[in-house]
Amino acid sequence: MILNSDSIDMKNLVAFFGFSLLLSAMLLSCASLSVAEKAPETVSPLPAGQNAETPPERTPESPAGTAPPERPPQVPELIMGTGRIPHEKLASFLLKESRGNFGSSYIYELARIYTEEAAVEGVNADAAFAQMCLETGFLGFGGLVTPDMNNFCGLGSIGPGKPGEVFPDTRTGVRAHIQHLKAYATTEPLKGVLVDPRYRYVKLGSSPRIEGLAGTWAGDLSYAEKIRNILERLYRYSFS
Repeated sequence: MILNSDSIDMKNLVAFFGFSLLLSAMLLSCASLSVAEKAPETVSPLPAGQNAETPPERTPESPAGTAPPERPPQVPELIMGTGRIPHEKLASFLLKESRGNFGSSYIYELARIYTEEAAVEGVNADAAFAQMCLETGFLGFGGLVTPDMNNFCGLGSIGPGKPGEVFPDTRTGVRAHIQHLKAYATTEPLKGVLVDPRYRYVKLGSSPRIEGLAGTWAGDLSYAEKIRNILERLYRYSFS
C-alpha cells in the first residue's frame, strides 16, 4: 500500500490545531476560576470614625433595659369620670404631703375608700381626692372641721356654731362627699343609699365641670384653680 505524505501532513496539522484550541479553552477556564476565588467580598461602608471592631453607639433615647418616662396626662376637667391614679399612689402622695398625725394604714385605707366610693357613683376619684386634700389641708384640718367628724369636704361648715356635718365613720364621710359632688355634676340618680344630709340643697347637674365649684361649693373664686393645682402635683408625682 502506498501512503501519500501530503495527506499525512494535513491530518497532523488539523490534529495540532484541534489540540491547541482545546488547550486554550482549558487555560481560560482555570484562569476564570482563579479570579472568582480571589474576588473580594462586598462590605457595607461603616459610619465615619467607626471600624469593624467598634460596636455602634446606643442612642440616648433608648437606654438598655429602660423605657422613656410616661408623660403625665391632662388633669380632669369634669367631675364625673374614671380616675387614673390607683389608691396606692393616692396614698403615697398624701403621705408625702400630709400635715396631720395620721398613720400610713389610715391614709391607705382612706385612699382605697375614695376609689371604691367614687367608682360606685361614677365620680372621678382623682378629682374627689384632690378636693379632700384641699378641704382638710392635707389632713391637717385646723379649722372648724376636726378629724373626729369624718367630714372630708367641709359639708355644712358655715361658721362659728355650725362647724359642719358629723359622720359615724370614714366610709360614710367619704360617701357623703362623693354623693355631694355627684349632685353638682349630674341629674343621674344615686346608686347607693343616700347619706349626704345636704344633697337636697343642690341643684342637680348645675356644675358638671370642676371649675363650676368656684363660687358655688365654696365662695372662694379661686377654689377650682386650687383643686387643679393639687391635681397637677398629684399627676406629676404619680407619672414621674
